[in-house]
Amino acid sequence: MYECENVLPKLVDKLDRDVAHCLTCFDYPQKHRKRIRTTNSLERLNREIKRRADVIQIFPNEQACERLIGALYMEWSEEWIAGRRYLDMTDLKQNL
Repeated sequence: MYECENVLPKLVDKLDRDVAHCLTCFDYPQKHRKRIRTTNSLERLNREIKRRADVIQIFPNEQACERLIGALYMEWSEEWIAGRRYLDMTDLKQNL
């Protein structure tokens, strides 16, 4: 029994139920863990979207904004596929 179980029973239940999901990053090799458990890449992509949107300032409609964001996503996806590897999966394939 935890000390805080009487004070925060819902939190303790949730932690007990979801602890495996919170620790999933530890199933991966050491060098992958930081990139899996952090949101640095998402934050960087969001900053890039904001930077490009600030240049345009006013979009004529919602679809124009969606096209810009979609183009940025495609650009980043192509860079990950063709360019440097964010996560080297050869270690994972060897462990299977």
